[in-house]
Amino acid sequence: MLNTNVSTAPRPLFSWRKFWAQRFGPAPFLPMSRAEMDRLGWDSCDIILITGDAYIDHPSFGMALIGRLLEAQGFRVGIISQPDWNSAADFRQLGKPNLFFGVTAGNMDSMVNRYTSDRKPRSDDAYTPNAEPNKRPDRAVTVYAQRCREAFAGTPVVIGSIEASLRRIAHYDYWSDKVRRSVLPDSKADLLVFGNAERAIVELAHRLAKGEKISEIRDLRGTAFMVGRDWLPAADWDEIDSTEIDTPGALVKHADPYAMDERAGNSAGSALPATDGGQPVRIVARAERLAARRERRAHSVVRLPAYEQVKDDPVLYAHASRTFHLESNPGNARALRQAHGERDVWLNPPPVPLSTEELDAVYELPYARRPHPAYGEAKIPAWEMIRFSVNIMRGCFGGCTFCSITEHEGRIIQSRSEDSVIREIEEMRDKTPGFTGIVSDLGGPTANMYHLKCKDEKIEAACRRLSCVYPDICDNLGTDHTPLISLYRRARSLKGVKKVLIGSGLRYDLAVRSPEYIKELVQHHVGGYLKIAPEHTEEGPLSKMMKPGIGSYDRFKQLFDRFSREAGKEQYLIPYFIAAHPGTTDADMVNLALWLKKNNFRLDQVQTFLPTPMALATTMYHSERNPLKKLHRQVGETVGAVRGARQRKLHKAFLRYHDPENWPLLREALKEMGRADLIGNGKKQLVPAWQPAGTGLKAAGAIRQTPERKGGAQRPTAATRNGTGGPRPATGGARQPGPRKTRSPR
Repeated sequence: MLNTNVSTAPRPLFSWRKFWAQRFGPAPFLPMSRAEMDRLGWDSCDIILITGDAYIDHPSFGMALIGRLLEAQGFRVGIISQPDWNSAADFRQLGKPNLFFGVTAGNMDSMVNRYTSDRKPRSDDAYTPNAEPNKRPDRAVTVYAQRCREAFAGTPVVIGSIEASLRRIAHYDYWSDKVRRSVLPDSKADLLVFGNAERAIVELAHRLAKGEKISEIRDLRGTAFMVGRDWLPAADWDEIDSTEIDTPGALVKHADPYAMDERAGNSAGSALPATDGGQPVRIVARAERLAARRERRAHSVVRLPAYEQVKDDPVLYAHASRTFHLESNPGNARALRQAHGERDVWLNPPPVPLSTEELDAVYELPYARRPHPAYGEAKIPAWEMIRFSVNIMRGCFGGCTFCSITEHEGRIIQSRSEDSVIREIEEMRDKTPGFTGIVSDLGGPTANMYHLKCKDEKIEAACRRLSCVYPDICDNLGTDHTPLISLYRRARSLKGVKKVLIGSGLRYDLAVRSPEYIKELVQHHVGGYLKIAPEHTEEGPLSKMMKPGIGSYDRFKQLFDRFSREAGKEQYLIPYFIAAHPGTTDADMVNLALWLKKNNFRLDQVQTFLPTPMALATTMYHSERNPLKKLHRQVGETVGAVRGARQRKLHKAFLRYHDPENWPLLREALKEMGRADLIGNGKKQLVPAWQPAGTGLKAAGAIRQTPERKGGAQRPTAATRNGTGGPRPATGGARQPGPRKTRSPR
């Protein structure tokens, strides 16, 4: 029987009756070969996970976390890591799974992993033994899913991870420079799980084990699938048409509770006596009206513009992006659908976040906390970076438009308990080879959002803001850092722990609300340098990033310097900035470079904006419209996009104004801008007039480069029309959750 009632009250994650195979107990490592299966006494796997990463049995790696979670439910889980995708042979090595294949590209999007922001192949891969490149295909989820089909036709294929999450609807693809279809029709997967998928994947496994068909499981939050154009879960569902640039209309025209109509009376609540043969007038309480409205939202789907519409209409693409992001709060999000040819991609509402108790249990499963023995002595950079760190939370309510964390993990912070974090530190101390007493990080997507949340659950459930901290910190957001201070103090007092460092990025506009936290951090948890990300100094690009003004950075720096002096320590902030972000002009980059010189910053690691699928900044880059505001055809805010290779190189060069290789390009640009006054040797000048022998040859070549072309001709953008330009990845441009501290290889 088809089950279509999408639940808003989640079943506890560990409340399911365990599958019969739980009698085998936990494996030392999830098996990667038939020989390992034989040693465990298995004749088959119930679930096989395919991943583009090396298998590291640690909760910072998605395939290990999902694998151990399914194992804890009683299922036999095998892993095929970095298979040869040129044939289906490697996909058969563990046999046919009894329930399904689970496919992931790994902790990073495969395209971000393989290519730089200049579309050049990377020379290494942090998630591969010995950092060897080219161990995964482009668009790995699609390729792997197709090979699973070839290996065992008819076996259900479930796709997930950040690559699938960010491609769940039609999306602009930077590498092919076009709008591509959802990954669902391309991969021909049976189901896509997006976001933090624990609830969906556990329930799916148990229901398949009970004999349900995957084609009939349509009620799981956080899942997407293909349906017919007229399909609805039930007859009482409403479809809201948002295929044009407008605001979706009211879900239904609610009946007037005072109307003299027979449908208005005798359903619930008290009624007044009828007069003159009319019907009773029923007074409906506000709580009842709100409950009815929530009920209607739960039985509504918003139709986005079709793929065929958005692929050729950038403004309509921006409208679809805006609508999509406004339906992202699990408390009030409606289902979405988008036509792809004769069928639709259907997205159920996002998953309900895990409770602290559930998150604790997930992170305390019996991980081996090291790479699979099959890799021998090979070094895996991503593992080396996080092996002595502990994840204390997930999610981010910052809403930075260039970042992928919010789209994937959501805006609601899910935090572990202090006791659970302490237990993991003790386990790491006792079991992880090479531990010297230094905890390299206690963090997550952001270092200091631990246990921060909305002060009112009802307000949180109704909120449709894209950020809790932009343009200002919301009055309803709790900013008390006391739980985090307590965790830091307890962690560093543990026996055998010499130092606890904080390596995750810090949200400094939140930190200045708690000077006590900054003091605790600076005096005990900074190893000489602290990462911080102002991203820019100018209001134009900052407004498109949804980042605070540089004044917040200045206030944080004052406290940082003060508490460092009080502790008798010489410590420094390491700021990150983005070049070529949408909305950035050449003049903005000049001002940023002057600020860097004034503050004696000579940046080593700089980032050029990389448009990643589904990010709001990517929408700006592609459409040159601002989806943060209501869109119109003829009016509305346009956003300059930095496309040409020369201009992107120029913006990056401004961040490294001190490098002689960049001086010819900078001098040429400053003259074109009428800012030749900045050429010279003075303190307030940016670039010397002289050139060291043998330098500047690469930059001189860049001056002669022609702009990038789109569709055979240069696209007239706001940037080219106005002579302006436009931020970041070490990972590419958008931050992506991989192992913390390696949002991608820098």
